[in-house]
Amino acid sequence: MAFEGLQDKLGQVFKKLKARGKLTEADVKEAMREVRLALLEADVSYKVVKDFVNKVSERAVGSEVLESLTPAQQVVKIVNEELIALMGDGNSHLNTASKPPTVIMFCGLQGSGKTTHCAKLAKLLKKEGHHPMIAACDIYRPAAIDQLKIVGEQAGVYVFEMGQTDPVEISRQALRYAQNHNHDIVILDTAGRLHIDEKLMDELKNIKAETAPNEIMLVVDAMTGQDAVNVAKAFDEALGITGVLMSKLDSDTRGGAALSVLSVTGKPIKFVGTGEKLDDFEQFHPDRMASRILGMGDVLSLIEKAEDVYSKQQAERLTQKIQKSQFDMNDLLEQLRQIQKMGDLKKIVGMLPGVGNKIDELDIDDKAFTRVEAMITSMTPAERAKPSIINPSRKRRIAAGSGNQVQDVNRLLKQFEQMQQMMKKLGKNGGKGLFGKRKMPKLDPKMLDGMGKLPKF
Repeated sequence: MAFEGLQDKLGQVFKKLKARGKLTEADVKEAMREVRLALLEADVSYKVVKDFVNKVSERAVGSEVLESLTPAQQVVKIVNEELIALMGDGNSHLNTASKPPTVIMFCGLQGSGKTTHCAKLAKLLKKEGHHPMIAACDIYRPAAIDQLKIVGEQAGVYVFEMGQTDPVEISRQALRYAQNHNHDIVILDTAGRLHIDEKLMDELKNIKAETAPNEIMLVVDAMTGQDAVNVAKAFDEALGITGVLMSKLDSDTRGGAALSVLSVTGKPIKFVGTGEKLDDFEQFHPDRMASRILGMGDVLSLIEKAEDVYSKQQAERLTQKIQKSQFDMNDLLEQLRQIQKMGDLKKIVGMLPGVGNKIDELDIDDKAFTRVEAMITSMTPAERAKPSIINPSRKRRIAAGSGNQVQDVNRLLKQFEQMQQMMKKLGKNGGKGLFGKRKMPKLDPKMLDGMGKLPKF
């Protein structure tokens, strides 16, 4: 994942500060030197790093920090606030038209992921209650229209195309079609080039003049580092972009571009692509990203992912079963399936506070869920409702039916018994430990040992 290297290095800096207790100006100066190196290694623009470190240093050597009872925590708080300011103080929403349709024009270099991310955004907007459509304005890249049709179908969104005709005319007709068929959002998938050239920019300017887009979204590849910032600057000067969509933020990239775009171009990152699937896409929240970089987790994004797959009624039903100590294997199976819908398990666990820079230490395997699911589905309805009746002969049958060993079934039953005991404790306080408003305790990665051991069947 992006920012892993930066996260580790900043974590080490703050660990040293906390170990010293009361801080001096020399301590802060040494820490800021290490922060500067960490940011530069993460491929953040030199000028951005210089300004960032100067701002943090100026605040960190003040009496508010040096005379504080918890100076190291105050420094972390300042770094967090400055990181948020660096990426944007607020969430940048899409610009919308006062009278539909809203036009969103995608642009960028070839290979940045424009076509796929058109579908990702369309799917997200559809989920929010809109009626979007995508227009195929890339007539040059081989199979570009076919690719757009495929991802559009996967997203459940209509794709407007006119074949290999003039892109400006396609955009004009797409707008007319949207108005006649009640599409409130039109996403224009324009052509890219391997590099910025005059012909590309002229075509984009003509489409802009024809459609008067409310949003000009530049798609940049996070893996290109500072080149992504340079591309954003060039497109902005020529076209006047309104926002940036950063793709491949899940890749093994240093992530510096995300920390530099706003400072260099003045245009915010609005969305990020975090994987290959159409659901691996989210609105960019500077405060949440800053929390991830500092290893504080991203609980809000985790909650949003859970809410997407888990309804309020399901949560209430589970709470009632916990309160009545009726949690059984059927409930466990349902929970496993819901978690699988949320996406890659490592990404999910990485959003928990205190886990981000320790995620590689945890032996987490998504396939473990499939094996557990196979064991549970090999049980009879009576065995799922009351696992205590599972005797040695039943265990052998379950193991054979699921392609596992008897010891794997024993391990599952033991872990389920421990889970039931935990559920009984939660039931005594009304289930608030799961769905109430109590403050989330600080997570000890040792608590996840069971998750790491579970896959070893």
